[in-house]
Amino acid sequence: MQGLGGQVSIAYKGLCLFPDVQLLVGFKMPKFDLYDGHGDPVALLRGFCSKMRGAGGKDKLLMAYFSQSLSGTTLELYTRQDHSRWYTWDDLAQAFARHFQYNIKIVPNRLSLTKIEKNPSESFIDYSFRLREQAAKVNPPMEERKMVEYILQAPEPTYFGHLISAIGKSFDEVVKMGGMVEEGLKSSKIISYSAIKATTQAIQNGTGGVIRKKK
Repeated sequence: MQGLGGQVSIAYKGLCLFPDVQLLVGFKMPKFDLYDGHGDPVALLRGFCSKMRGAGGKDKLLMAYFSQSLSGTTLELYTRQDHSRWYTWDDLAQAFARHFQYNIKIVPNRLSLTKIEKNPSESFIDYSFRLREQAAKVNPPMEERKMVEYILQAPEPTYFGHLISAIGKSFDEVVKMGGMVEEGLKSSKIISYSAIKATTQAIQNGTGGVIRKKK
């Protein structure tokens, strides 16, 4: 079959990156976590090799089915590569890791965690899990108690005031307590620090006195 516009072949051998590779008898293709170009590429390679143990370490099989672990623009980029340059799995893996190594250079650190703030429309639970997700990428790995300390630093002071007793507790306990504080703020059972500050400033500016006179 001729290619589209006579430029691209859509025959099997033209589309398949490794058309001569055959799966081993009894081998079942595992389900992969798809890599979209974000995150540590070495972690992706390690996970892929672990799941492809049934391939017996055969380079051609690993190379032929590596695309099954990619998605989106990363898959498109991979299929456009000159695969004739890859003689072994190591060639492919090194080229892949080298291309996405910038992800390793921008891995979150402890300083960047202190800059993660809770969005006004974000629940405390969503914020906590978002920060924990970033904290899990810090190298060397952080202990859970240190994660909790970072979680308590970012919300407004009202949270910290009510959650300071949570220092030393587990992540789940902190999230539960934070959710209770959040509900207290919504129901006005707990007065937020910002509300107290606004009231204090109003009184200092004389607004409070005007209100009393009107009453």
